[in-house]
Amino acid sequence: MLLGHQVDIVSCCQFILIPLQLIVRLDLFLKASRLVKRRTIAKVMCENGRVGVNGLEAKPAKEVKLGDRITLKFSSRIIDLEVLGEFSPISRIILPDELYRVVSEKRMPKDRDLWSENLS
Repeated sequence: MLLGHQVDIVSCCQFILIPLQLIVRLDLFLKASRLVKRRTIAKVMCENGRVGVNGLEAKPAKEVKLGDRITLKFSSRIIDLEVLGEFSPISRIILPDELYRVVSEKRMPKDRDLWSENLS
């Protein structure tokens, strides 16, 4: 391992650097990026169909990669965001602005309750 890259040794000590892609669970990404307060809340949201990745409903263990589009359906708003960075549990403290970019945000009227609606 060399500075976050996987090293393959090819004939006569030539090195080819292959960038490593960290595997990050969706529920851990949502917690680390401070979009939800606790990982268990992210898990419940995923299980209830309130989180989508690239237009499909996602389970808490879904792998999040660079460029993925995540949709969060809260009780009062719907947020669509794009993943910009990877979170590593052993890395430095990362600001949420480095992890994602908000593409769109829709606020729902107060008389409409998304939690009681069937989103399927």
